[in-house]
Amino acid sequence: MKIYCSGPISGDTEYQDSYLEIIRHITSKNHTAFSQLNKEFNTPDDISDRDIYMRDINWIEHCDLLIAEVSGSSTGVGFEISYALHQKKIPILALAHSNVKRVTAMLTGCDNKLLTLKRYSSIKEMNDYTDEFISNHKI
Repeated sequence: MKIYCSGPISGDTEYQDSYLEIIRHITSKNHTAFSQLNKEFNTPDDISDRDIYMRDINWIEHCDLLIAEVSGSSTGVGFEISYALHQKKIPILALAHSNVKRVTAMLTGCDNKLLTLKRYSSIKEMNDYTDEFISNHKI
């Protein structure tokens, strides 16, 4: 499957290790993990904002699922989730660490059936949620 992996790159990066683990785990299961941080997709350092936007929208347009690490605040992650949910209309798994006191109400208050929000307390639990989500949405 083609899976867009969304996570903070320049915003709140406290949980970036979890985001990198999502990418690693998805790749280890022989799925394509679309992400700027996936070494498979070498991104030049001098890429323009417009090129980043076009690349990411293109990746979302060509993916089957979106999995996001949402423990930290990130405008970009919110934009990507909204685009995938309302424009592309694909299933989304939003993962937040259980230590995070408050996840944005824009996710916790959303009742769209395409959005699943899970809280994890360990990398194993996060990976288990990821595996279950992918298994439930096989094409």
